Amino acid sequence: MKELEMLLRQRWILKSEQKEQYYRIRDGIGEIRKFASDKLGCQIIENSLLVKMEKIPVKAEQFMGIQAFSSKEEYAFLCILLMFLEDKDAQEQFILSQLTEYIVANTPGDTVDWTLYTHRRRLIKVLRYAVSEGILRVTDGSDEAFMEDMAGEVLYENTGASRYFMRNFTHDIMAYTKPEDFGESDWVEMDEDRGFARRHRVYKQLLFEPAMYRSNCTEEDFDYLKYYGGRLSEELEKNFDCQVQIYKGSAFFIEGDNCRMGETFPGNNVLSDILLLSFDEIQRHIKNGEWEKRANESYVVSEVEFEHVLGEVKQKYSAGFTKNYREMPQGEFVKIVEEMMERWMFIQKKPQEHQIYILPACGKLKGYYPENYTGGQKDE
Repeated sequence: MKELEMLLRQRWILKSEQKEQYYRIRDGIGEIRKFASDKLGCQIIENSLLVKMEKIPVKAEQFMGIQAFSSKEEYAFLCILLMFLEDKDAQEQFILSQLTEYIVANTPGDTVDWTLYTHRRRLIKVLRYAVSEGILRVTDGSDEAFMEDMAGEVLYENTGASRYFMRNFTHDIMAYTKPEDFGESDWVEMDEDRGFARRHRVYKQLLFEPAMYRSNCTEEDFDYLKYYGGRLSEELEKNFDCQVQIYKGSAFFIEGDNCRMGETFPGNNVLSDILLLSFDEIQRHIKNGEWEKRANESYVVSEVEFEHVLGEVKQKYSAGFTKNYREMPQGEFVKIVEEMMERWMFIQKKPQEHQIYILPACGKLKGYYPENYTGGQKDE
């Protein structure tokens, strides 16, 4: 079901940007809505502007943030931008200085100072993200002018999509006090005894996350795979070019060549290659029985030893890396590799315990250079 893949892969399908895809989805909306509701518990928003599947995860994970953002201030600017656009009609235009004045007036705490390059750069990053998502269009001018000088102007157009960026809540959220409250609200009206909520959680974890681990969900949810895994696999493999693999402590949704539901690993980049080479070293240590085995197919290793393993990978294979990774300081190299591994749920860092948990996905993939490779040391 390619139309379903489109909705899973993208935030939304805008009629103005993807007219053909928009009408294809509208034509098959009944079947799409049935799958989204029955299996995922996800709402489909459909109107003359866009079609969107509200993809609310079971719980927030690190990799689910906006990858283009690197600070809390950028998220704050995005929220204020959405507030600003609430009072704007679709196709209504505004200049950048109107927005900057609104941000200054509505930012709590410290005043935003547009004379500071850091503040201007963060706002431009948010505006570029909004343009890339179809929330705004640049009508005239260049944001580089504002980046260089706070007097620089840009003319933007509101597409109207901003009203559908944030999720819809059926309950008053003003009493929420912790992030977990947002997840719990999804199941308030759900009959747990009939298993609807459990089914939705299992399907969501398989489709929205790189892996589903017994250690990362309730026993009841993983038991669902034990009893209904065959039916679940059949359902997913009927709708997508995929393979569902279920093990004692983990489960994976493996995309086929004709399935495109989002970012995949490994990607066509050097960092993916580095991770694959690292998995080969990790598997070698596990095979030699050097690390403590935990329940549910995972292993534990100290932070220092794990950093040493990644250092060995860099030393052994760096001749095959691009210049920036080859010349990168050891500490920065380890940090980047660990962050990518954690994002894809290959490892779980435990800073307070100074440990790294090696998760089952590390055992599914590995990479190596061919024996006739002359750029670095031969893999023996």
